[in-house]
Amino acid sequence: MAQSYSARSRAIEPFHVMALLARANQLQADGHDVIHLEIGEPDFTTAAPIVAAGQAALADGHTRYTAARGLPALREAISSFYGQRYGLDIDPQRILITPGGSGALLLATSLLVDPGKHWLLADPGYPCNRHFLRLVEGAAQLVPVGPDVRYQLTPDLIERYWDQDSVGALVASPANPTGTLLSRDELSGLSQVLKARGGHLVVDEIYHGLTYGVDAASVLEVDDEAFVLNSFSKYFGMTGWRLGWLVAPPAAVPELEKLAQNLYISAPSMAQHAALACFQPQTLEILEQRRHEFQRRRDFLLPALRELGFKIAVEPEGAFYLYADISAFGGDAFAFCQHFLETEHVAFTPGLDFGRYQAAQHVRFAYTQDLPRLQQAVDRIKRGLISWQAHAV
Repeated sequence: MAQSYSARSRAIEPFHVMALLARANQLQADGHDVIHLEIGEPDFTTAAPIVAAGQAALADGHTRYTAARGLPALREAISSFYGQRYGLDIDPQRILITPGGSGALLLATSLLVDPGKHWLLADPGYPCNRHFLRLVEGAAQLVPVGPDVRYQLTPDLIERYWDQDSVGALVASPANPTGTLLSRDELSGLSQVLKARGGHLVVDEIYHGLTYGVDAASVLEVDDEAFVLNSFSKYFGMTGWRLGWLVAPPAAVPELEKLAQNLYISAPSMAQHAALACFQPQTLEILEQRRHEFQRRRDFLLPALRELGFKIAVEPEGAFYLYADISAFGGDAFAFCQHFLETEHVAFTPGLDFGRYQAAQHVRFAYTQDLPRLQQAVDRIKRGLISWQAHAV
């Protein structure tokens, strides 16, 4: 007898890149040298001081639940970090520690979105955002954005797409897949237009710290009522530790704490103890060295791909992605990705994973490999373009 699964489950799409990743892993198992530029995970392992702190926490028996809002010491450390990095005085009571940035998104969508209501989201954007909205019986109002607005929502776009079911907007700075930032003034403009409509502003700041030549502004510099999603995964390099945080207005904290108690009880205790080491000077020095390495990679790969004919209209200022238009080469992005995986063993992500707007003519490269590997990838892509275009003709 066929299983009857929920409509919400059926509506949530898989990551299309996972099929490519499975094939890449199979090719690798068969002995092929695959260059992975498809997954948004830093190639660096977690910094040694953080690992040591985690090991010490386990040895000391810190394996029990923490409070739902997280370790007080960690919330205080994050508060101090906001003071040092942004000059902000954020009450630790406003900070909730979550299981990854996904846990923060789960809390925010659960709190702010009723069934049938929606947030405005940029298209292209991180796919899980719209899927979390579907999970709480809300929806994403995808707003097509291009290089003319640096792939970001603007006050004009919010005014144009806002309707009776809109309750807020989610933006990301730096953004995935495009790496673009929102300035302090742009964040202020979004805040003003949403407040005028009684809407919430939610900002994904998960790639803060990974910016190049410019500092990312936090929305909390211009709007103390905004909700901020952040994570220890990207800048702090703790992907597998599953740890993030949410900064919320004071009035929202009791409701969010109640949700946290019910949805996941608490974030991993040993990961929280490990994360205390993130803010030590020796750890931050390591993380800054890694940031500079990501910038070197961007500064190599961006002109190299442009020289091959990829259109990258906006230089990314953060994260570790390049979102490239492949229309000059013809064909569909998914088939394009398959071609390079099968013929040149270079894996990257089709635009289909990031939305609908011009998705078939875009791909995303993650520069999460070292410079020699990126050079190899460029050489292989150059060769693969010849066979792709011969096939297209």
